[in-house]
Amino acid sequence: MAVTIKSAREIELMKEAGKILAKTHDELEKFIRPGISTLDIDRKGEEIIRSFGCIPSFLNYNGYPASICVSVNDEVVHGIPSRHHIIKEGDIVSLDAGVIYKGYHSDAARTWGVGEISPEAAKLIEVTKQSFFEGIKYAKAGNHLYDISNAIDAYVRPFGYGIVQDLVGHGIGSHLHEDPEIPNFRQKRRGIKLQPGMTLAVEPMINMGRCDVAWLDDDWTVVTEDGSLSAHYENTILITEDEPVILSLIQ
Repeated sequence: MAVTIKSAREIELMKEAGKILAKTHDELEKFIRPGISTLDIDRKGEEIIRSFGCIPSFLNYNGYPASICVSVNDEVVHGIPSRHHIIKEGDIVSLDAGVIYKGYHSDAARTWGVGEISPEAAKLIEVTKQSFFEGIKYAKAGNHLYDISNAIDAYVRPFGYGIVQDLVGHGIGSHLHEDPEIPNFRQKRRGIKLQPGMTLAVEPMINMGRCDVAWLDDDWTVVTEDGSLSAHYENTILITEDEPVILSLIQ
């Protein structure tokens, strides 16, 4: 699949998908509290998405059995919601969600602290989020794709964190995952030249310890190999002639 340049109509549909996804994340942030299950979060997320007349991008995607990926503490991504997994004070919870609006996807992730969390966990969440913004400073027409990757790496590396390398960002549009792949770590090559109309999901996944990850027996849940905490921050962005537009953030 080649990298697609979106038309004005496609961009408008993706903007609407992004707004709805941003609202979904805002509502879920308010919903998270100690004592609820990860399945409660999934059900609430699906309810919100469908209330806007949208379809959850993730539900049954390649067999994934839920609408919201709920990953707690050392779970990096793709945690499967369960009524047995109860959220506790001090946990950090990563929510990855997508919506389909009139055939077009938006994809975004957030990591939230539950109640009082450790200063170390709070710093990891903040650095992960900021690394996204450091990366997209280079998401401009005429720059190269891996300028984004290198900027994320350069920001995160001094903190001593592990940047997940087994999972990367991606293009997005009428498909949830499109070309190109977008690594969050330094690349030797420059990658493709960015052009107006490209839509990308940039998503740093950062571990407090080493970068190594493993898959659980459910074939979905990715965890840190050393048991350290992990944070995830993602938005769908649009490349323009000027600054990038973040489609999945309420501006």
